[in-house]
Amino acid sequence: MRADGVSRLMVALDVPTREQALDLAAQTGDCASHFKVGGRLFTAEGPDLVRELKNAGSGVFLDLKFHDIPNTVAEAAQAATGLGVDFFDVHASGGEEMMKAAVEASSEEASRLGIPAPRILAITVLTSMSSTVDEVLALAERARNAGVDGVVSSAWEAKAVREALGADFLIVTPGIRPSWAAKNDQRRVATPEVAIANGADFIVVGRPITKADSPGSAARMILDEMAPAEVPQ
Repeated sequence: MRADGVSRLMVALDVPTREQALDLAAQTGDCASHFKVGGRLFTAEGPDLVRELKNAGSGVFLDLKFHDIPNTVAEAAQAATGLGVDFFDVHASGGEEMMKAAVEASSEEASRLGIPAPRILAITVLTSMSSTVDEVLALAERARNAGVDGVVSSAWEAKAVREALGADFLIVTPGIRPSWAAKNDQRRVATPEVAIANGADFIVVGRPITKADSPGSAARMILDEMAPAEVPQ
């Protein structure tokens, strides 16, 4: 939680059912800025769950990692915008033309509906994979050139991205493992404090919260771990 009271924590609703997702949201809602809805949950429960979360006043990051020909991604971006999500993502490796198509389609649909356009994030390199800073920076620069709002990248590249692309370019960091949590299948992991200190605007946390005996308590512990690195903005 920043000094101005704004949470940087996105809780990943990495559960299989609507009931579990809503229960997790209820337990962690006082700590989370947004809830991430990924491929598993969206495939099982569809857009109605996203609408339900939004109608309850929750922020939503739709994490479907769009990656296809530009026209197909543009149509997906239009649909995501129509759901009223706050964030959605595309793969930077899909190229500038594909990302530009997503940006344009989202902006046009938001204007047509009279709603704020969601912020679009570009996936650089998945945190389960190895990468180099140069590789991530190249993808991040392509994303900025295409007009997206920011990137999803590990904490270990966040500092370089922040220095290269400036304060207004969003950085959302997954692969977060608090000091008390297991790494699981993630390679490029970091603690909440390190991620924020390295320049992340938001961190995404899944299993350390979803697998905890008390998800709410786990979320509050993560906010406490971020606190030393928080700077008022």
